[in-house]
Amino acid sequence: MPENNKYFAHETAVIDEGCEIGKGTKIWHFSHIMPGCKIGEKCNIGQNVVVSPDVILGKNVKVQNNVSIYTGVICEDDVFLGPSMVFTNVTNPRSAVNRRGQYETTTVKKGATVGANATIVCGHNIGKFAFIGAGAVVTEDVKDYALVVGNPAKQIGWMSEYGHRLNFDKNGIAVCPESNEKYKLENNKVIKLIDN
Repeated sequence: MPENNKYFAHETAVIDEGCEIGKGTKIWHFSHIMPGCKIGEKCNIGQNVVVSPDVILGKNVKVQNNVSIYTGVICEDDVFLGPSMVFTNVTNPRSAVNRRGQYETTTVKKGATVGANATIVCGHNIGKFAFIGAGAVVTEDVKDYALVVGNPAKQIGWMSEYGHRLNFDKNGIAVCPESNEKYKLENNKVIKLIDN
């Protein structure tokens, strides 16, 4: 199993020249890391994953098995991409029309989770700590801390940074049951309250 002083790659993984891979990252069976992509420190790239040219993955990004991350995708730190989830990168693909170079940008912000078999249609932003339910089809931007499910995806609630559903009281305050961190809902936006 090939290993260097920076990252681990399984012997069946294909790592092209011209990509950047951060220290402590692990790349597993049958995955292909293509030129020009940047993968941060302590990422985990599961089996049968493709990371296309110019993709950017921040630190501690977890990519589960059978995910293709196409050119145009940016994932910030601590993003979780569930098994077999899908990104697109062209709005109107046609086999007979070459749209190479017309890729749209999709940004998945810090701490967001994309569930198994979800589809993210290109050109949309997934907010920080958002939670995309399994099988959801995202066709518009998703707010910070939003919980979205279904096809097309619709927001049904809010999630804490620890991945728990937030229940807001009459004052618009919710407490995460795991971390005890407090959140405020105001004007259809959630912010985490910082204790002074």
